[in-house]
Formats: sequence, C-alpha cells, structure tokens
Amino acid sequence: MAKKTMKDAYASIFKKSVKANGVPVSGINFDEKVDISKLIAGISSSGFQATHLGKAIELVKKMRAEKVTIFLGYTSNQISSGNREIIRYLVQHKLVDALVTTAGGIEEDFIKTHAPFFISDFRLDGAKLRAKGINRIGNLLAPNERYIWFEKFFQPILEELVHEQEKTNHIFSASEIIFRMGEKINHHDSIYYWAHQNKIPVFCPAFMDGAIGDNCYFFNYNRKHGKKLIIDQIGDHHKLIEMTLDAKETGIIVLGSSLVKHTLCNANMYREGAKYAVYMTTAQEFDGSDSGAEPEEAKSWGKIAADANTVKVVGDTTILLPLLVVGAFAKK
Repeated sequence: MAKKTMKDAYASIFKKSVKANGVPVSGINFDEKVDISKLIAGISSSGFQATHLGKAIELVKKMRAEKVTIFLGYTSNQISSGNREIIRYLVQHKLVDALVTTAGGIEEDFIKTHAPFFISDFRLDGAKLRAKGINRIGNLLAPNERYIWFEKFFQPILEELVHEQEKTNHIFSASEIIFRMGEKINHHDSIYYWAHQNKIPVFCPAFMDGAIGDNCYFFNYNRKHGKKLIIDQIGDHHKLIEMTLDAKETGIIVLGSSLVKHTLCNANMYREGAKYAVYMTTAQEFDGSDSGAEPEEAKSWGKIAADANTVKVVGDTTILLPLLVVGAFAKK
C-alpha cells in the first residue's frame, strides 16, 4: 500500500465542514448583573446537562402554559433532603395536580413537623450510629426518636380507620389514609397538610415500605380481637389511571426514579402516553432497569406519547430541583 502523502495528511487534519447551525455555546457573563432570567439563559446555552436542565425548565413552562395535568413523582430521599420544602411550595400553591411517592416520602414529611434531620457525613461508622439509635440517609442523620414520635402520631389514626372499617365495611386506600394523615397533622410545613387542604391526591404504590409498613404490621399483630385493618391497593391504581384518562393532556415530572417513575409512566400508557416528560435522576440505562431508562424507551411502550417533548437531566436533584422551580414555577 502506498504511503500517504503530506497533502493527504493535511487534507485529513483540515477536513472541510458543512455549515453548522444551532444555538451557540455560551456561558454566564458575570461581568454583567446576573438575574434569574440571565442565569437560566446561561444554563441553557452552556451545553451538557446544563442544557438539558434548560430544556426541562422550558418543558415545564409549556406544561403550565397549556394547563396540562401535572403529575409529580419523587423518591423518599427528596423528602429527607431540603427538597421537601420545595415540594411543599408546589403543593401549597397548587402548581401540580397529583403526587406519587414512596412510604418514606410520606412518613418523613410528618416526622419533620415534629423535629428536623441533621447534616452530617457520608462516611460515618454505621455500627457506631446504630449503637446510638441514629439512622443515616446519605450525609443526613435521622435519630430513631423521630420514628418513635411517628408511631405515636400514626397508631391512633390506624385505630380510627379500623373502627370505621368495622362500622361501614369501607376498605381504605393508601391515598385515603394519607389524606386523613394530612388532615390530622394540622401543620403548615407539611406537604400533605397542603395536599389535604387543596385536595391534591397523593399516591403511594409502596405504602408498606418503611415505618408506615412497620406500624401497620404491629397494629394488626396486636389486634387479637376484632377485624384487622385492610388497605385497598387496587383502588388507588384505578383512581390514578382514571385521572390520566380524564385529563385533556398530561405531563410528568420525576425526581429520582424507581417505582414512582414506573407507576406514573404505566398509568399514562392507558392514554397512549404523556405529552410531556421531565426526568431528573442519576440512574443510568446500561442495566436495562426502568429507573435509568431514557424517555425513548417509554415511548416504545406507549407510556410517553410518540410526539412528546421529553428530557432526562442526569444529576443530583438537590441541585437541579431548586433551579427548575425558580425557572419554571416561582414568582419572579
């Protein structure tokens, strides 16, 4: 084979390109006064995940402008963290239409009306913490006293529910129990207080996972006489699906992934998919789990509409959610 000439090498290195189009890459100019609008514009044109975040903000703004039914899904760590206060803001001001979360995402909100969690370190010795009755959630600490308080709050509610069940034969769903808990807490810092006040439904497909499940187990175990409390999981599945079917258009926002993501996507499959979808997560798609799946995979199932506007933003939601809310929800 003949050796390449210098002319060939030059042509390879300096290959001509066709004219490129698009938004120029540009960051935030801190030589100028930076307000929220300039911050968001700078994020959108920075590239990588910043541009995905900018797109997420624009999609949520479209959801709101078009008055689609907005479903917000979030894992329990969102409530463990300061994102709890942001979600409370969205619910208090009726900026979302329904919530889907896990058991931890319910109980920790109520617990925090009693006492806070604390900032700590990811590398603390777990055995030493256990000996002190302190639980760790990442770099946060949740003393076991908080869960002892939750038992005192929750057990009388279970007692009330089981007596109503005996009288009326009504089997309560998880969303009805959460609604009752929101009524009982009477605390303005609580997400579920405001969900109760504003009649925003809260779905928890994993209601038995966590302290709620522990309390239900002990409650029924200790009822030696009389009926045991039964919870209607099918009722909530029906209610969520009907809500997606009744909506003119739907949009989903998922913080984290796991069960809440699949529950929301699956319910929207009944209407041939949501019109908008915003994922914010660190989960990746390489293992085939739904947690890390891209929106395009959901389109193949009909969970997201074929022509839907979607984006997946990869990153820590404690950083991403405040920026999303300030760009798309908060009063300027």
